Amino acid sequence: MLSVLAQRSPLVAKLRVLGAASVRAAHSHESADVTPHYTKPIYYDSRVLPLPEIPFHESLTSQQVSLKEKEKGSWKQLSQEEKISLYRIKFNHTYAEMKKPTNEWKTVIGGMLFFFGVTGLIVWWQKVHVFPTLPHTLQEDWKSMQLQRMLDMQVGRIEGISSKWDYEKNQWKK
Repeated sequence: MLSVLAQRSPLVAKLRVLGAASVRAAHSHESADVTPHYTKPIYYDSRVLPLPEIPFHESLTSQQVSLKEKEKGSWKQLSQEEKISLYRIKFNHTYAEMKKPTNEWKTVIGGMLFFFGVTGLIVWWQKVHVFPTLPHTLQEDWKSMQLQRMLDMQVGRIEGISSKWDYEKNQWKK
């Protein structure tokens, strides 16, 4: 079908040739392309994933290479230090080292307290320098005068505030 379209339209033929060229250029076997570092898996060990996919040391020194060769033989001939060195080539931490508690909680609590303190200072500064003074209608003597005026006018006599006032005894109903 594509070849029939290519015969009829020169544009399709050009696109076909360009597409093939770009595929050849992208998948060329002539030069050994080094894979970008961001496509490789990273070493990550944690309590959740104690066995990572890749070894901790990817490039080995000559001592480590000789130790890896010695590993292929009998493990009874290896010393304890060599076994530990082999383990450290593959893994960064033991499971016990991963489980060991850290003092990170102190940093977290300290950071939280620091930000609470900064927030408190900002609120105090706003209260002193930003917010206006309270209106006189919010003072206690003004509120008591307003309540007395409402009682005198008998505001809300059936279900409101005046219904809770005993006018004969001049006190709140019990």
